[in-house]
Amino acid sequence: MSFSFQLYSSRNVASQEIFLSQLAELGYTSVEGYGGVYDDPQSFFSAMSASGLTMPSGHFGINDLRDNFDNVMMLADTFGIKHVIVPYLEAEARPTDKAGWQALARELSEIGAKVRETGRTFSWHNHDFEFEALEDGSYPMDIILRTAPDISWEADLGWVARAGLDPAPIVEKYADRLIAVHVKDIAKAGEGLDEDGWSDIGEGVMDWPGLIRQIRAQAPNALLIAEQDNPSDAVRFASVSMANLKDI
Repeated sequence: MSFSFQLYSSRNVASQEIFLSQLAELGYTSVEGYGGVYDDPQSFFSAMSASGLTMPSGHFGINDLRDNFDNVMMLADTFGIKHVIVPYLEAEARPTDKAGWQALARELSEIGAKVRETGRTFSWHNHDFEFEALEDGSYPMDIILRTAPDISWEADLGWVARAGLDPAPIVEKYADRLIAVHVKDIAKAGEGLDEDGWSDIGEGVMDWPGLIRQIRAQAPNALLIAEQDNPSDAVRFASVSMANLKDI
């Protein structure tokens, strides 16, 4: 079983080149890109390749896809990215009702069609707000996936749990839409206070042995990507998490 690593988790390391080599030594086989690593793509790609890592997936802001689509595709070409993923929607840009989320989903469907023309997949990545019920009781994530049946989903199950929901039935419901899963853990009560309540994978409260078994059975091709939103020590997070993932 192979694991990728979301590079947002290591945004504060002193040397990305050294950290990439450490990831490879720990056993990670790939990384997931985000905006902070795209500034000097050739240099970063060279460092990544020197460590034997690939970048099958990458996060790109929705405004970049709206306004600079060709540049996003050039970056994807440089890094070898096959899965283009929208990671977030700022609070002020989030729809407030079902009609607004449906309109966003229709736009995502249009963007996704353009992405697929380049031979790539297109996905949405969730946080907790997509699983907060609207006034009519519906969830934005359900609305997105129903209204745009041709796009995929990168499931951040840590945020699903943070929203107060059980990830397992949601994985089962949308297993055929899963292109990737962010593997992250929620700290035990009283722990992780300096890391926004997150923990190293396998050290928190989430049932990752059970979830990984389920994902492998129901969505066997989904990428498994380790992430922690605010680790105080990215090397520790990557190391402890991989050790526990190997045990799983």
